[in-house]
Amino acid sequence: MTVTAHPATATPSPRRRALGVAAAVLTPAAIWVIGAIAGVDYTVENPGQPAFVVGFVPVLIFSLGSALVGWFGLAVLERLARRRAAVIWTTLAVALTLLSLIPVFATEATTGAKIVLSVIHLAVAAPLIALLPTRAH
Repeated sequence: MTVTAHPATATPSPRRRALGVAAAVLTPAAIWVIGAIAGVDYTVENPGQPAFVVGFVPVLIFSLGSALVGWFGLAVLERLARRRAAVIWTTLAVALTLLSLIPVFATEATTGAKIVLSVIHLAVAAPLIALLPTRAH
């Protein structure tokens, strides 16, 4: 009897990925609401631009857009890079998450707004990084 070793490949789970997208949208929304209840002033001002308020709906839209772009990017990488897709995608996701924090600290806003908006950025990324990539066992 001969045994042939096959490389372990994990099949992406659409349910798991959909859960990651849902968490990446609902968690930031909940954080925004908690911040609003706590009295956080979401008014931000960038140099040369009028002040604006980061509202609930834009948080939902940008969270969903980021999650879907992340999922799409991972799907493309899985076709192009196959076995290395999860590592490449995770590295890019972490780098983009860290880069996304730069504007939060570069803008004029209250300390509370900067903290909550930073946590929102991390709350979008964390479930995507945890649930989207499929790693071989």
